[in-house]
Amino acid sequence: MIQETFPMTVGGEEVLNERELLTGVESGLMMDSTDSVRYIILHCSATRCNCDYTVEQLLRDHRARGFRTIGYHFYVRRDGVVSQHRRLLEVGAHCRPFNRCSIGVCYEGGLDTEGHPADTLTPEQFEQLEQLLSRLLKLFPVAQLRGHRDMPGSVPKACPCLDCQSVFQAIL
Repeated sequence: MIQETFPMTVGGEEVLNERELLTGVESGLMMDSTDSVRYIILHCSATRCNCDYTVEQLLRDHRARGFRTIGYHFYVRRDGVVSQHRRLLEVGAHCRPFNRCSIGVCYEGGLDTEGHPADTLTPEQFEQLEQLLSRLLKLFPVAQLRGHRDMPGSVPKACPCLDCQSVFQAIL
């Protein structure tokens, strides 16, 4: 079970607990409005760059974790194919305690052939991610692009195995 550490600082403000973090943000399956989206969070599938990890495998693995469907809003395969798995204002299941105020985007890969964290973006993935993230940042003007590992209180991990700020600096 994931334990968040509170208090934490979010956007320069101290947050005492998860309930306070979500105050003013919707309850239920949907977010209230585009203003609810404060983060676009990039993830990797944590799979080797030389192995396929299909949408079907992702769905199977997320259901095994108890999710009703894939927790990310978007998934970008190595060949650049983008699939959407949650409606834009539907609450995701990808980064507690920020699911109610974020859009989750995951790319296939994140591990080198030896299984070590690495930036494994293919040119096709990079192009599609750049377009998708750019559109999302325009749709949600108050949102910030962050890697999963960059979220306050997140479990220490390498995900998304790249530095979002430098890789996507052209769209920020």
